[in-house]
Amino acid sequence: MFSPYYAWSGRADPLDHCAVNVALYGEAGRGWAMTERGRGSVTRDHATLSIGPSALAWDDGGLTVTFDEVTAPRRSRLRGTIRLRAGAVNRQAWSLDAAGRHLWRPILPRAEVEVRLTDPAGGWRGLGYFDTNAGDEPLEDAFTGWDWSRAHLPTGALICYDVARRTGEAAQLALSFDGDAAVRIVEPPPRLRLPATGWRIPRRLRAEGPDDPGARQSLEDTPFYARSALRARHDGVWADIVHESLSLDRLRSPIVRAMLPFRMPRIFW
Repeated sequence: MFSPYYAWSGRADPLDHCAVNVALYGEAGRGWAMTERGRGSVTRDHATLSIGPSALAWDDGGLTVTFDEVTAPRRSRLRGTIRLRAGAVNRQAWSLDAAGRHLWRPILPRAEVEVRLTDPAGGWRGLGYFDTNAGDEPLEDAFTGWDWSRAHLPTGALICYDVARRTGEAAQLALSFDGDAAVRIVEPPPRLRLPATGWRIPRRLRAEGPDDPGARQSLEDTPFYARSALRARHDGVWADIVHESLSLDRLRSPIVRAMLPFRMPRIFW
């Protein structure tokens, strides 16, 4: 959905613009791979999706991601597997816009995750998350931007969306999931202002105040998108949070789109 090549093509053929995005953050270093490939490199059926040398496969036990990618702009290999154990699956989707053209479904609000890396060598186990977005029009046609966060809680997860629609309306959604993926729509926590990113994208987080969220770590800081790891209080306890801010007005900029191929190269077959 962020592909500059897809936008430049007039969005004629989505299957001709597919990529597997792998982002690695850690003390040993960082790696980012998002190589776009054409429809000749894409195969799929009801349970699998293969894009070039990487693939996603769903079975009764969960999702297995096998990846073999090259990072950009500095070239190195990222190879390994990610296994998400299904546990409790959420089957409900929510519309982010009033017309119902943009749907979001948190499939696994809380999942056991095992990562095994070949390049660079390593691995770990922990708790993670798996969702999907689908839309009938470009995101930038419906929204000017959003803030999203997922807080990992002792017995579940709290996911918050703050969407700025291009109509001028603002929409908020706060979902509380327990360990069985049972969901409750809850009152959104207070909205806290975070420092702007290096690219001056404004950021706001749903969390209990008035404390300033702690342990901030910037994972991605780009002209139109920011991802951060935070700690803040929910229900009186400190929680680990993944937070993102997206500026779709920035993404629309021809200058920003011209910058994207440095992080997102394309193989034209």
